[in-house]
Amino acid sequence: MKKLQSYTSLSEAIRDLFGNEKSIANKQPVFGGDINTACKITLNDQTALFMKSNRPDALPNFEAEALGLETIAETGCIRVPQLLGLGTDPEGYAFLLMEFADGSHCRPNSSYWSQFAENLANLHKHDVHGAENALGFGFPKDNYIGHTAQKNTWHENWIDFFRDCRLAPQFQMASGYFEKTDHRRITHLLDHLDQYLAEPDAPSLLHGDLWAGNVMTGSDGTAWLIDPAAYYGHAEADLAMTELFGGFPRSFYQTYQACMHTDPGYADRRDLYNLYHLLNHLNMFGSSYLGSVQRTLRRYGS
Repeated sequence: MKKLQSYTSLSEAIRDLFGNEKSIANKQPVFGGDINTACKITLNDQTALFMKSNRPDALPNFEAEALGLETIAETGCIRVPQLLGLGTDPEGYAFLLMEFADGSHCRPNSSYWSQFAENLANLHKHDVHGAENALGFGFPKDNYIGHTAQKNTWHENWIDFFRDCRLAPQFQMASGYFEKTDHRRITHLLDHLDQYLAEPDAPSLLHGDLWAGNVMTGSDGTAWLIDPAAYYGHAEADLAMTELFGGFPRSFYQTYQACMHTDPGYADRRDLYNLYHLLNHLNMFGSSYLGSVQRTLRRYGS
């Protein structure tokens, strides 16, 4: 995998990527995210770019995001925006620069969701033998789920990985929200996780944060993935998150099931996978998510 070029300023990146005669003509805010600042950059030749920026110490977040996008892109299964460069600027920010994939002029065709489901299933089925996941479940680098650090230490078993790198760290961060009964249920759940989850036949490359806000219509009119928290895990974890915040159209699930068989009992495991994301929202946004976490604990933790 080719290392993405890192720059010491945005202007250096523009000159290196597009030539010394190119300069920024306009910056226009792009709204929708709640962690980074996003903008559309227009060069003096009307080339459009997309830039995410944040404090200088956010550069590792962008490096991790870039690795996830590159890993997904290399499968050839599903589109992501083309990465151009990243770095820090003397004006006091870190940045990630990529193509501006404006699909606003493209009306998704009738097969949009079905095609997306087929592409996602192909990503989940992609042969990863010989890839960097030779050690099993995890990822070459830790990354982030939202702005929360996400551990990706290699594990031979999926259930151990999900316990040690997903649920346990989030429970620890959220410890102050829980009462004695909650802590008892947490201990029971983590000690008996193998009673609820199953090992997959092989690891799948996951997007890791797959809700509707991280699916966009690309310039070719098809669904593209953005903002991954990528790792090698159980495909069910990606599928489960698509159902957490409203879900996708029925045609998506019908096509996915036709392309990627899910084992019996998925519906019983879905909420346990999504407990990870509810815990993360509890840790990021506060107690409004506590009730949802506690309901899941009552279901699985006793």
